[in-house]
Amino acid sequence: MTTNEVPQSNPPFEQILDWLEDSVSFFPSFLDDPYHSNDNQWWEEAHDLIHGNTNSLANNANIDVAENPVTSISETPSSESSKKRKSPDGPVSNTSSHIDRKANTGRQVNKAETDEKKAADEVTAPPAKRANNNRKGTGKGTGNNCSNGNSKEGRWAEQLLNPCASAITSGNLTRVQHLLYVLHELASLTGDANHRLAAHGIRALTHHLSSNTSSSTPNASASIGNVVTFSSTEPRFFQKSLLKFYEVSPWFAFPNNIANSAILQVLADESNRASVLHIVDIGVSHGMQWPTLLEALTRRPGGPPPMVKITVIGASTVENNQNSEAPFSIGPLGDNYSARLLSFAKSMNINLQINRLDNQPLQTLNSQVIGASSDETLIVCLQFRLHQLNHNTPLHERTKFLNVLGNMEPNGVLLSENNMECSCNSCGDFATGFSRQVEYLWRFLDSTSAAFKGRESDERRVMEGEAAKALTNRGEMNEGKEKWCERMKEAGFVGEVFGEDVIDGGKALLRKHDSNWEVRVDEKDGCLGLWWKGQPVSFCSLWKLAKP
Repeated sequence: MTTNEVPQSNPPFEQILDWLEDSVSFFPSFLDDPYHSNDNQWWEEAHDLIHGNTNSLANNANIDVAENPVTSISETPSSESSKKRKSPDGPVSNTSSHIDRKANTGRQVNKAETDEKKAADEVTAPPAKRANNNRKGTGKGTGNNCSNGNSKEGRWAEQLLNPCASAITSGNLTRVQHLLYVLHELASLTGDANHRLAAHGIRALTHHLSSNTSSSTPNASASIGNVVTFSSTEPRFFQKSLLKFYEVSPWFAFPNNIANSAILQVLADESNRASVLHIVDIGVSHGMQWPTLLEALTRRPGGPPPMVKITVIGASTVENNQNSEAPFSIGPLGDNYSARLLSFAKSMNINLQINRLDNQPLQTLNSQVIGASSDETLIVCLQFRLHQLNHNTPLHERTKFLNVLGNMEPNGVLLSENNMECSCNSCGDFATGFSRQVEYLWRFLDSTSAAFKGRESDERRVMEGEAAKALTNRGEMNEGKEKWCERMKEAGFVGEVFGEDVIDGGKALLRKHDSNWEVRVDEKDGCLGLWWKGQPVSFCSLWKLAKP
């Protein structure tokens, strides 16, 4: 659907932030559940505001009504007219004064009132609310209750977030204001996948707006509520959340399962020449991966190696943007899984040694730094960290680390990464990159809805809050499997085929989860792909140095 807007060279970010700050008290908290009250006074007044004062925004929303026949903003079902939005402390107060202020602000921005009356009839949005809807989970949900899964139809949050990002890029202030308003009205951290995506998405959009001005983040962020992440949790609950997520979802459990089985495969190939197994852990498992491996080592013919060494490379400040953290990489202060893992290994009669290197830039790693020796089987487990390397440097800089890996002469490298294939030549444009990040987060939220069977859960909330960091980290998911495999080959590695035991183990794990998960074997390069509802999520690969 084409638009008639004329892009502006300098987006008026300060004006948008002023509007947000002026309107913050007009928005209910995202943590509220505004669909449990008794009449629709709030929605009717809000609807009047949208229809009367922000019409000029809608004609640029790029939402195809024919393909997405959801209810128009101006066509809220009359059957829901007996509902009213209210906060936990009671009905929204002084609503009309807020509306007057919002309307006045809209008139100040819209210099030509004729433009204001063009578009509410063309913008579609999800229904304001659903009849007899309880936005909190009932415990009866399944993977199929998540807004039509892979189909774009019904995924209304993306159809609001992406046009808003495009409007920010083009500097269309009026359209940004309208779409942010609609997102504020519909977003919720306790709704279904669409509502949660809208909540995380609007935080990312306002973060982007504030980071492109000299102004501080507007007070509008306060209305969204606190999103819980790894670093903001208590260590004990952090570990509980990880355990629960690994139990109900294969998002990380599957790559870890494949990696552990592949480590056993490499060990079998090197069993005649090595006495020590040395694993360099450059991953995001926070220790969850290793108990299963240690237990598997005790079942090997001949028992476990005489010594198992794990060198943990913590996330460094070099990897992360100064203003945000990369998803899943940094745990809370005080979390120390080493003691628990050492105790577990002792109970299994395994001689385990753990060494942790924090704030160690990946490009500076070498055999001396990690304490490797020639009598070891050295395996590098590189999981979901390579795409986070050096957000502020050109992509070709990431290849340098792969060359560093080659110089360490490992016996095997296990590479697992997000598999969001990029169809554009450059994702430097904010709107283009943002849309792909939104797609990634949709798959995560949709799959966690299935994993937790639609139930509200503090454990789910912390995992989703951590995943949502992808929306504010430029460079996330900007390359897929093909590119990383190409770079591994350029660095002197060759792909190894996973054994049947590895593949069968991965398939057995998926049978314990929602039937929308599947594993696909790439016949060309031997990689194993994890897919959700017919779309790629991640890939696992095994590499060895090419023989001279």
